[in-house]
Amino acid sequence: GITAVICTYPLDMVRVRLAFQVKGEHKYMGIIHAFKMIYTKEGGFSGFYRGLMPTVVGMAPYAGFSFFTFGTLKSIGLAQAPNLLGRPSLDNPDVLVLKTHVNLLCGGIAGAIAQTISYPLDVTRRRMQLGAVLPDSEKCLTMVQTLKYVYQQHGIRRGLYRGLSLNYIRCIPSQAVAFTTYELMKQFLHLN
Repeated sequence: GITAVICTYPLDMVRVRLAFQVKGEHKYMGIIHAFKMIYTKEGGFSGFYRGLMPTVVGMAPYAGFSFFTFGTLKSIGLAQAPNLLGRPSLDNPDVLVLKTHVNLLCGGIAGAIAQTISYPLDVTRRRMQLGAVLPDSEKCLTMVQTLKYVYQQHGIRRGLYRGLSLNYIRCIPSQAVAFTTYELMKQFLHLN
């Protein structure tokens, strides 16, 4: 995951910069122009990696809490209500697995919890990616500086968690489908 992020991070940087532009104030005329401007005006290749550290640091708690929550919900559900929530696995009838709709629910809850825990690092990443575009960019050069600055200026709810509810709309269905697919693939590959 970290390798993939490092390889694709410049594309994410350009996407954020292009998305941040408002009508009539276009600093970048397209993808290629954005790449050229960031490279020439913001320190070469290192300019494409502003905000990489909070992304990498945020990956561990996000994945950890996501899998931990899903595994815990799955274990509790199958232990407490096996007939209601479970069914025999397709590849091994002796093993109980969650029903599809329960898998979706547990995956969505796991995604919501993991996103809530790691979201301040996501806000930090975006803030750092916008860096040179924002007037207060000199106060957001490192991950710790950015976290402190956002907290001091805007607090927790309107700063570190700004936009979380909108992110749930993307994250919850995504994680629900991801965990359900993961569980189904385990059955199709005979891993139960």
